[in-house]
Amino acid sequence: MDFPKFLLGDNTDYPDAVFVVHTEYPRFIINLENDDVEWLEDFDQHDEKELASQAEDLITQANEFYDREVSRYEE
Repeated sequence: MDFPKFLLGDNTDYPDAVFVVHTEYPRFIINLENDDVEWLEDFDQHDEKELASQAEDLITQANEFYDREVSRYEE
């Protein structure tokens, strides 16, 4: 099954949270309420160096995805 690169998620147990799920490597979930990131991959030391260089860009993309989706609801 193919998934979009990003998915929105919410949960009534976390009424103020908005989650964005990144479905491609490196997979993660970010809570946009507080910018907490949960990585869904196990990384070794080599991966962590590469991840550090990609993380900021991926989180920016997640925020841009959310902004785009919300703007579409408002139209």
